[in-house]
Amino acid sequence: MEPDAAEPGPDAEARPFAIDAGLHGQRLDRALAERVPEFSRSYLQQLIERGAVRVNGKPVGKPSHKVKVGDAGEIELRPTPQSQAFRPEPIALDVVFEDAHLLVVDKPAGLVVHPAPGNWSGTLLNALLARHDDAANLPRAGIVHRLDKDTSGLMVVARTRATMDRLVQMIAARSVSREYLALAHRPWEGPATRHVEAPIGRDPRNRLRMAVVDLARHPGKPAATTLHLLQNAERGCWVRAVLHTGRTHQIRVHMAHAGHPLLGDALYGGASDAGMERQALHAAHLAFAHPVTGREMAFRAPVPADLREALRRWGLRYNETEWLMSHAPGADGDTH
Repeated sequence: MEPDAAEPGPDAEARPFAIDAGLHGQRLDRALAERVPEFSRSYLQQLIERGAVRVNGKPVGKPSHKVKVGDAGEIELRPTPQSQAFRPEPIALDVVFEDAHLLVVDKPAGLVVHPAPGNWSGTLLNALLARHDDAANLPRAGIVHRLDKDTSGLMVVARTRATMDRLVQMIAARSVSREYLALAHRPWEGPATRHVEAPIGRDPRNRLRMAVVDLARHPGKPAATTLHLLQNAERGCWVRAVLHTGRTHQIRVHMAHAGHPLLGDALYGGASDAGMERQALHAAHLAFAHPVTGREMAFRAPVPADLREALRRWGLRYNETEWLMSHAPGADGDTH
């Protein structure tokens, strides 16, 4: 939904524009969309209707007004949440590692990664723009993969364009290892390790969700996740999930598909329990070869307090040493 045009204020910008032969005879709103591409056409229509546009010195209030070659005008641009989204904000980050090429952050639950409707500020991207000047010269401030707002844990972010391009290639080639810990409904049954290979696409019945789809009938992409049971409880299970692809909401969708929706994940059928009001998912382990030096790097993020408390309430334990041993290379046959 487009925001209402803001009222004039100290941040308003008067920007001149001229109509050349290529725009002759066009509607004013369409011509402005060419001249001021960072604003949507519907928002420009609002500005026109509110008297923020003058053509040849006279106010024009109709978006349908036809412009002519040689027309000269001025539009008073009033900031919108979208136009202010990509601004630096001094937001504290938990930086696990940083060098001249990249940084690894431990994102808390509740922090949005990228500005979007409903969250135009206070995001990881805003924090990165404030952290180092070069971020403004990178697409998405160097963000190469995302975590959902309510998922906690590790992310790698590029600091240079060369590093960003290389990290994107590495993720596509599945040479970045990403492992998650999840607390889910219903006790686990059957083998302790389960490989879920099920394509994911937009849910045809609810466009706000993703779903396992039949690629013969609906658009989607292949997705693969390996799930390992760590512990069972009377009401659910504590699981390690290894990503082999990186689809939107992949672990949440695959866990629900396997009959174990995450605690607190109402979108995919998981109810709040054991004090968890957000999806019980934590990006606990990240490993890759440094894209510049080639050095093998591995990072782990401690389980946050809310998830530890949920484990305690269910009578489960979290022993980091045991978990690290359980997913050491060769421990379960995974290649990642």
